Amino acid sequence: MMSGKFRFTVAGLLFAAGMINYMDRAALGVVAPIISKQLSLSPSQLGVIFSSFFVGYSIFSFVGGHLADRFGPVRVFSWSMGVWSLLCGMTAGAVGFVSLFILRALFGFGEGPMNSTTNRAITNWFPREETSSMIGFTFSGQTLGNALAGPLVGLVAIAFGWRVSFIAIAALGFLWIVVWRFFVTDTPAQSRRVSRPERELIERSRSVAHPSEQGASGTTLRTYLFRRSTLALGVGLFAVNYTLFIFISWLPSYFTNALHMDLKSMSLMTAIPWACGTIGYFGGGLAGDALFKRMENKLLARKLAAVVPLAVSGLAMVAVSIVSSPALAVTFVAAAVLFLTASSQAVWAVVHELVPGRHLGGVSGFVHLMSNISGIVGPTVTGFAVEYFGGYSSGFALGATIDLIGVLAMALFVRSNGGIRAIASGSAA
Repeated sequence: MMSGKFRFTVAGLLFAAGMINYMDRAALGVVAPIISKQLSLSPSQLGVIFSSFFVGYSIFSFVGGHLADRFGPVRVFSWSMGVWSLLCGMTAGAVGFVSLFILRALFGFGEGPMNSTTNRAITNWFPREETSSMIGFTFSGQTLGNALAGPLVGLVAIAFGWRVSFIAIAALGFLWIVVWRFFVTDTPAQSRRVSRPERELIERSRSVAHPSEQGASGTTLRTYLFRRSTLALGVGLFAVNYTLFIFISWLPSYFTNALHMDLKSMSLMTAIPWACGTIGYFGGGLAGDALFKRMENKLLARKLAAVVPLAVSGLAMVAVSIVSSPALAVTFVAAAVLFLTASSQAVWAVVHELVPGRHLGGVSGFVHLMSNISGIVGPTVTGFAVEYFGGYSSGFALGATIDLIGVLAMALFVRSNGGIRAIASGSAA
């Protein structure tokens, strides 16, 4: 372990948490073609099951972020990982629509704190100049988890049955908790593994990020939640997540039912878009920090890194909705995921420029709550589109339209003059 670089060990564990999180989450979509036949589920019923996850997930994305501000990311992450891993394993016992619906909804409660708590940990552990890169790196574990879910869960399901696949991936979460609690503390100051120069680097950088934080100590969390910039970020991340959640839930079924791939080919092909998503998260983070260092207006730099990729992803979604070739469909889906993930990490980085550290978990959770309403709406709407309104193409075209709404919301209402100065004065951003 390199001296003065322990924070990157924390980043590695956050990366692994994201990988496990999305592997667990994507598993149901991967085995959906099998489960839908064995449990006699229609496309609309399957869509409702996919969406049930996001009811609890949306609520606890906000609650979890607030708890991380209050109790620290170490404990909140441990609770969250333990709950969702247990429920992932219990999914193996589902016998029909009702049991799968209930298990999936409770599973969402467990996973809810994931992203807001990760963002809280990054605030504690990394200098401001590394924010976008670290969000991109840690969140890229999520898309790697999706990429691995296709071949691993699919092939295990083929060889041993779909129920075994849920038990196997659930075990990874409990192993992660042991390592996390052994190595990580809530802040660098609490860790004996962090050198004094590294700790001072982080503290110095974060004090510069919000020099007015002490003066604005009376500003409540509620004030930050309902600023126009915060609401616009929620709409932007809603647009990002709407399409990502459709792909997580429906991509395996789209490949098998619309593109006529067999189960083995589908399991391998689903890895391609999510591998590109890993590049989008990490590459977008590096590009975002490079832009941040070059531009004088720091909030505008973060905003551009969020808006431009989201616009490009919308164009890719239009292409997905009109092509019928499997090769072109996989190519455009991969492009959409790449730019969606690049935009996603940038939205999270914008929060760091608008909110002081003590409220960052709560505001991150609120933005995440708004965005995850897309998970309640998107999979269900797509299920009905597949069954009643023209198939997958209409669902993908709607995703492109929602991308455009997200672009406009962030472009118009996340103002370049609404950053740190607004916080200092207590005015609305």
